[in-house]
Amino acid sequence: MTEDAPRTLDEVPGWFPITDQELFSWFLAGPAGAASRGDLLELGCYLGKSAILLGRHLRPEETLTVCDLFESPAPTAANDSEVKGSYASLTRAGFTRNYLAFHERPPRIVQAPTGEILDHVRPGTCRFVHVDASHLYEHVRSDIGAARAVLAPGGVVVLDDYRAEHTPGVAAAAWEAVFTRGLRPVCVTGQKLYGTWDDPAPLRDGLRAWARGREDWWMEEQDVAGAPLLRLMFRPRSRVPRQATAGADHGAGAGAAALPRRTAG
Repeated sequence: MTEDAPRTLDEVPGWFPITDQELFSWFLAGPAGAASRGDLLELGCYLGKSAILLGRHLRPEETLTVCDLFESPAPTAANDSEVKGSYASLTRAGFTRNYLAFHERPPRIVQAPTGEILDHVRPGTCRFVHVDASHLYEHVRSDIGAARAVLAPGGVVVLDDYRAEHTPGVAAAAWEAVFTRGLRPVCVTGQKLYGTWDDPAPLRDGLRAWARGREDWWMEEQDVAGAPLLRLMFRPRSRVPRQATAGADHGAGAGAAALPRRTAG
């Protein structure tokens, strides 16, 4: 571990709001995680912020696989422009350095376009997939299809940037999956949509009960196309307004964000 390695998750570059850090932990280690079996997969890992948290909830018999281009060429001109514009600082060495500041061993790394992930991860073997790679519609659509293929029964997919103004391709692919490809949303936050291709009721009921039992969570329930959908926000030590504002939790907070780096010994 080098001296300039991050000491807490807050110090790792990236976009991972505290609300989603807490929800990842609930889905991976709470009642939902206890009831599911399988590996973990992240499509698009940047410099490791969310992968580090995934690794925290990795069981001894499980594998965490991350897939990203890193320094490899993008498969299309549009993807190449996206990578150079938003992820110029991404390197495999930088990701690995950050991850190893918190874990003894690196995850399984697939340095390739996410469209090749089915060559590396077997169908029906994952309990949790985080889709956070390209924002281009055709790539996100492909990634959602891959997530469905690799998820085991009861598995959960998380779609990043499903509503950001600069990522309309993600929004199109996400809601297309809901209305035409069988994806069933469980909840949404300011940044991510959580869903499953199985019955969402057990997950939704458990999440609803958990959030109601905590004073630091704000929750509302909406009806979307005839199905309940939870909207959640983690707001520690503050009063939540009646209409919570989007993106209000992008800063650091307590809980998962305080994950310390590992120490030698």
